[in-house]
Amino acid sequence: MRLIASAALLITASTIPAHSQEAEETPAIGASETIGAGGRPIGKDWSRSPVIAQHGMAATAHPLATQIALDILKDGGTAVDAAIAANAALGLMEPTGNGIGGDLYAIIYDSKTEKLYGINGSGRSPKNQTLDQLKAKLNGAEALPPVGPLPITIPGTVDAWFEMHGKFGKLSMADILAPTVNYAREGHPVAPVIAMYLDRSLRAYERRQKATPFDFSNARATWFADGAPAAGDVFKNPDLAQTLETIGKDGRDAFYDGALTDVMVTYLQQQGSAFTREDFATHTSSWVDPACVTYHSGYELCELPPNGQGFAALQMVNILKNVDLKQWDRGSPEVLHYITEAKRLAYADVARFYADLDFAPFPMDLLSDAYGKKRFALIDPERATPEFAPGEPAPEPKLEGEGDTTYLTVTDKNGMMVSLIQSNYRGMGGGLTPDGLGFMFQDRGELFSLDLAHPNAYEPGKRPFHTIIPAFAKKDGKPWMSFGLMGGGMQPQGHVQVLINMVDYGMNVQEAGDAARLNHDGGRQPTEPLSGPSKDPLGTLNVEPGISAATIARLKAMGHNVRVVDNGIMFGGYQAIVRDPETGVYSGATEMRKDGQASGY
Repeated sequence: MRLIASAALLITASTIPAHSQEAEETPAIGASETIGAGGRPIGKDWSRSPVIAQHGMAATAHPLATQIALDILKDGGTAVDAAIAANAALGLMEPTGNGIGGDLYAIIYDSKTEKLYGINGSGRSPKNQTLDQLKAKLNGAEALPPVGPLPITIPGTVDAWFEMHGKFGKLSMADILAPTVNYAREGHPVAPVIAMYLDRSLRAYERRQKATPFDFSNARATWFADGAPAAGDVFKNPDLAQTLETIGKDGRDAFYDGALTDVMVTYLQQQGSAFTREDFATHTSSWVDPACVTYHSGYELCELPPNGQGFAALQMVNILKNVDLKQWDRGSPEVLHYITEAKRLAYADVARFYADLDFAPFPMDLLSDAYGKKRFALIDPERATPEFAPGEPAPEPKLEGEGDTTYLTVTDKNGMMVSLIQSNYRGMGGGLTPDGLGFMFQDRGELFSLDLAHPNAYEPGKRPFHTIIPAFAKKDGKPWMSFGLMGGGMQPQGHVQVLINMVDYGMNVQEAGDAARLNHDGGRQPTEPLSGPSKDPLGTLNVEPGISAATIARLKAMGHNVRVVDNGIMFGGYQAIVRDPETGVYSGATEMRKDGQASGY
């Protein structure tokens, strides 16, 4: 094994532009298999047993992060303490999916108050930069780039950690972050899927150098000093260890109003960013109320309000509950058609209405049963509709998705359940890594629209449209499942597919994630101007090899643009924990498409 040690040394090689990890390369399509699944005593041959435990559970995208979360629980920490510890570990061990340079959202069920709490830990644009000033820096470009200083927004994760911890934490933040500090200094072996993403990341950053030059020297020194780490290589990040140790010791202000802030602001301004120290010092997270809609049989899906896209999943549920999907097999063309058309209808509204609520109030009529029924009536059961327009909810709002992410969930012995998602957006972020701090800034601002009339238009001090969303589900009004699914626009449709798999087709929590998925990509985007045609109104219906050839042929005959993708990359990363309302026993699941692990005690 190679030993990879990172340091933010200045390298004299040319600077290299960043990348978008998903959709940077065309996935392998339609590769044939020479051997199929083995047999199982119970359950589906293509799945495995859920993990079952009584006292606490964690499901994350890395086995070591899961173990850290369980250690925190066993040491007396709450589910929130354990979730923060796991998230910190994933920022080190899965830098292709998240890090403290990005944003965080969470839904927390508190068993003491028997209430769901939501936190929006997303960052904002510079307060002293107008849209006109931004456009001047873009030199005529029609959209923000994915790399460099312009798409950066304030990193919200650290503030969200301290907000969550202040309300629900028990152990000290120094103790919570200590396991990751130790791994960052001593090293950890790189996991296989993450190694693949690191390799893709490096090649994509290097390709972007030709189009959009930016400072990649610190990032190269931190993660790629000897090329991309391979699976099993022991990776160290002493700079991140020092940063996390400082945050654990000195608190939230160490990051937003202290020595670390000075380093970040100085570096950003050197790169041409408009951020000031005041932008960091005045940053705040927001506690928000999740919204829930009923599906079938007493099940409710709960999501957070915009600037994220969680309400798109609720809109899909309100559309799909107007048809009994159980009358067809789960892999039938009818079921896939209805899910796809519901997604397209919901996303027509996403592109039109979803934005920072401080700037564009959300029309709650979009979540009504009546509106869902009205939208359902637009679905032709025999044909894919060429293009769906947004609806006309009342009241009208005031006017005028791809991403690399990690999702985790943790539960504790007292019944607290945490659903947490965190991301730097595209790939590892925008490529900029502040001197000596060991993390990369996110490029989430790429999702602003440059159309002044759009609710999601860039404005000073504004949060952009967001893709990352945690989910929660209730059964008969009681907490039932904390779950989520990574991957840009895959997330809302993934939430709905998991719910359908369990509620309509009786799959267990592991089978619901292992089953073949669809990912409809395309249609109008929140970054496009309101006027003018959509660039891709029909979009592409991507399906996994578990969907039969007969179903694919029928979907094509119905007018869908179908593509089989066999590497799992664009279908998300699922984790979930179900709580038995009678016994309190937990059942956990993790994603076969990632490196993760669910475990409990």
